[in-house]
Amino acid sequence: MAQASKNARIGSGTHKFECPCGGEVKMKSVFSAGRMKHHAECEKCKRVERKPSDFR
Repeated sequence: MAQASKNARIGSGTHKFECPCGGEVKMKSVFSAGRMKHHAECEKCKRVERKPSDFR
């Protein structure tokens, strides 16, 4: 039987990040200055960081 590749996700859901305020962190993409920029934003307090793990 073939092995699953190291990049394959087997049986795992998406990882949910939470802000210290208790809100859920979602990734957003914004097109500005001719470039696509991605940032993480808390839905409750509207705090914006570069990546979801920066909310700790």
